[in-house]
Amino acid sequence: MARHVFLTGPPGVGKTTLIQKASEVLKSSGVPVDGFYTEEVRQGGRRIGFDVVTLSGMRGVLSRIGSEPPPGKRECRVGQYVVDLTSFEHLALPVLKDAGSSSGPGQRVCVIDEIGKMELFSQPFIQAVRQTLSAPGTVVLGTIPIPKGKPLALVEEIRRRNDVQLFSVSLKTLDIKYKTCVRRPEGWKEEGMPARKLSQGTTQHTTENPLSYQQPGEAA
Repeated sequence: MARHVFLTGPPGVGKTTLIQKASEVLKSSGVPVDGFYTEEVRQGGRRIGFDVVTLSGMRGVLSRIGSEPPPGKRECRVGQYVVDLTSFEHLALPVLKDAGSSSGPGQRVCVIDEIGKMELFSQPFIQAVRQTLSAPGTVVLGTIPIPKGKPLALVEEIRRRNDVQLFSVSLKTLDIKYKTCVRRPEGWKEEGMPARKLSQGTTQHTTENPLSYQQPGEAA
């Protein structure tokens, strides 16, 4: 039975916005939610890099254009962006560790946005993601990039997991994916967690298979 929900789609389609809105709805419904998302940084109307932002409000550098790595550190570059692994790991790793080690009653959601080329320079991050996916009581709501160029090992691993539901996001399907993200993950059904209601007042049950909407790779 699928427990985790991942979104995939081209850059700029709205995956992070969807994740943020879904997190807000889950929190307001009483579901414990933690994690992080990636946000672009602009200066004078020009994108100069990306920050990692935790759901508790902490922010740090993920990458910047043309920046230099710290002394003694190898350069991790994606195109024109240089990744600051130290900054990224300082924020992301504690969040994943807390999510994976939670022993409280009921389920909790861990947001991981995203698992992409920049983040995957970090081996500790890769290990932490695997541990979080395997942690009992933790549901991951995450994003992964669409396949392009050399396959990313962890991304392909996530695509193949039996406990992951993967949805392809496009501008046409954005509202559908939003409603899917704020439904109870199917793994909560047996835990007795009450169904959550959307702002429209309708209860979204998991007896309907959300994968019937659109599978990754289908034309939007």
